[in-house]
Amino acid sequence: MMTSMKAIQVTLDEELLARLDRDEEVRRDGRSAVLRRAADLYLRRRQSRSIAEAYQKAYGGGNGLADDFAGWEDEEVWLDE
Repeated sequence: MMTSMKAIQVTLDEELLARLDRDEEVRRDGRSAVLRRAADLYLRRRQSRSIAEAYQKAYGGGNGLADDFAGWEDEEVWLDE
């Protein structure tokens, strides 16, 4: 399946552009392909961090669910088999 593409304008300082253009992957695949992959990776990592932060908030220390269950650690009962 072919994904539609839209051309955008991105402004980079000359030093960053020169570093980008010296990169082997950029020379092989082109700026656009590498920048698309970089943007995708950035968004995936950001989503992972957001999920991890939400999990930590809900189940970690502080005001999450961990406080709701504090003090119950020694209340379990193990039945003999």
